[in-house]
Amino acid sequence: MGVYVSRDRTDAAPKRAAEPQAEFFERVAGPFWDQVRDVINEWWSRFPDQAQPGLLSRLRDRNSDTNVYSALWELYLHQMLLGSGCSVEVERQTGTGGYKPDFLVTRDNEQFVVEAIWKAQKRDAGSYPLPPQLSDAIDRLPSPNFFVSCELHSAGTATPPQRRLKSGLTRWLESLDPDQVIADHERKVPLPSHTWQEAGWCLTFQAIPRSPGKRGNPSSRTIGVYPSAWAVEDGSERVLHAVTHKGGKYGDLELPFIVALGHAADFPEEEDIERALYGSTVEFAYDSGSTFSRKPDGYWTATYDHAHSRVSGVLVVNNPAPWTWTKNTPVLWQSPDPASLPAPIFPTWATAQLAGIQVKRQPAIRSVHTALDLPERWPTGDAFPRSAPR
Repeated sequence: MGVYVSRDRTDAAPKRAAEPQAEFFERVAGPFWDQVRDVINEWWSRFPDQAQPGLLSRLRDRNSDTNVYSALWELYLHQMLLGSGCSVEVERQTGTGGYKPDFLVTRDNEQFVVEAIWKAQKRDAGSYPLPPQLSDAIDRLPSPNFFVSCELHSAGTATPPQRRLKSGLTRWLESLDPDQVIADHERKVPLPSHTWQEAGWCLTFQAIPRSPGKRGNPSSRTIGVYPSAWAVEDGSERVLHAVTHKGGKYGDLELPFIVALGHAADFPEEEDIERALYGSTVEFAYDSGSTFSRKPDGYWTATYDHAHSRVSGVLVVNNPAPWTWTKNTPVLWQSPDPASLPAPIFPTWATAQLAGIQVKRQPAIRSVHTALDLPERWPTGDAFPRSAPR
């Protein structure tokens, strides 16, 4: 038994907008994705028997992509700890809070606790993201010569009539000559546009010519530029909320305690993590000059009674996913509180430590792929090889 069954898969299309992540992993064909499924199956099999059913349910959850990614994050952490020479107990009751943290870890007769959390940035609900069903319908239009950009001006209350939208968009694209559009654009002529309005919906499309060597494949995606759905959540607040939520959950552990944060964001910034954990920097100006300090608004710097000292460190990996597992280096942000128990440091982790108001950083000694028992360049091959033109 495993998370994924070995079978012939024939649909190699990229993830569709309306497709749950669990369904995509099960459906997508190709050697690249076979490698991903094989490793997920293997790592899942290394969990203790009593922990496998719950993890399996989350990995197969077609109602929550968050459940899928958080389960993958725990798979990654568990394997990294095993590959670093640790023994790992899963969900053993530890501490005075009455809860069971994810991992009780033993290395060289020393123990520490790791609690995992996967956190993704939020989007602006008012920014008119394209409905997934509509996005998939447009993407399935045969458009061998053009991509389209799409801007959603207004959204109706009911599902848009896709048949008339698709027929009108197809006729418009078929009427355009990609070479002529390129020539016109070089003379500063705007790209051709097409506006569709019906039942409260209003969308504007622009035709973007495919390069000559990439034309003729009617099965490739049609949408090249999607409507923006801006992130409205401050990155430092997202990190701070995640660590605060997990940091106080387990009471007194009497062991070093690491909160492991899988940080999913379009443009993750180290400065956001630094500000969340160590506080914002501020300059004080005087007649004689200026000095710098940190505001008491970070996780470890916001309190003066050592309330957050039980968290020894925060281990962060940006955008953890199967295709980044061997590439993105974990960073351990160490507690500056002298009351904290020191967090263990692994050679595959980079570190950050507050010294005065400055953050001292040390690179990892080894690549994380060595702890995962995977090649450095993994998965190999292309995720979505280009089909031969017809």
